[in-house]
Amino acid sequence: MTAYEPTPPPGAPPAAYDAVVLAGGAARRLGGVDKPGLRVGGRALLDRVLGACADARATVVVAGPRPTARPVRWAREDPPGGGPLAALDAGLRHTTAETVVVLSADLPFLHEATVHTLLATLGAAPDAAGALLTDADGRDQPLVAAYRAAALRSELAALTEEHGALTGLPLRRLTGALDLTRVPDPVASFDCDTWDDLATARARIREHGHVLDEWISAAKDELGIDLDVDIKVLLDLARDAAHGVARPAAPLTTFLVGYAAGRARGYAAGRAQGGPEAVAEASRKAAALAQRWADEAAAAQADAAPDATRDATPGTRPDAG
Repeated sequence: MTAYEPTPPPGAPPAAYDAVVLAGGAARRLGGVDKPGLRVGGRALLDRVLGACADARATVVVAGPRPTARPVRWAREDPPGGGPLAALDAGLRHTTAETVVVLSADLPFLHEATVHTLLATLGAAPDAAGALLTDADGRDQPLVAAYRAAALRSELAALTEEHGALTGLPLRRLTGALDLTRVPDPVASFDCDTWDDLATARARIREHGHVLDEWISAAKDELGIDLDVDIKVLLDLARDAAHGVARPAAPLTTFLVGYAAGRARGYAAGRAQGGPEAVAEASRKAAALAQRWADEAAAAQADAAPDATRDATPGTRPDAG
């Protein structure tokens, strides 16, 4: 793995797409545990993947139902455990968009920006049936990809006719027949197949420079918040409150900013307003207040400091006259 950054999208993504997430594998190299439920950064792997395709028009998860951070539609291949092609076919039956993003449920570093990159790459290649990621070794990752749904359905139908069923067939029987565009991304394509992979992922998200973003994402999922805010603004506000008032003022002030933004969203002129703009405005006001406190403290210190003029002329102030 190399740099831990999502790939920037080369262009605007299509207006609409559906997502199919395959989450019903046997996880044999993990001893058969519930792999989609394993946590990285406090969030289940499945929820992390669902966050990356949150703007999908419809999201279908092929697995047994379970609690998830956002609503999805559940599907199951028949019989269960029939392999990735059978699972993909089951998921596709619940989609209607012309473009379908297909994802596995064990991608800890997948971000929305990477999904948009795949969609935009496919949109820029009108003759391609799909755009997929390749890993650090250059290997195709067909379960981190955007496909034209018609191409998938056509090839799955041909394979079903040829073999009688899709059960047990490997993914390469599908992808080998499709014209695909490739996007190298060794980070977003990293999946958790072993316990070592899981340990690597858990260590990587705590690296300096990424841990705050990971924590904020996890906290928003846990609290059911879908709001993008300027983290630097809040951190600067916390610093100003701690320095200008008192250290405990930092967390209390940021809490009050959040509360104020929530009230602005719910009550401003009876309309749903607020969002990032309300947070920014509340932060600005609180930062200005903290600065006034700091200015007063500085003035008080100056008044109390020994002064040569005051010593020479008792009973007068240095700024008198």
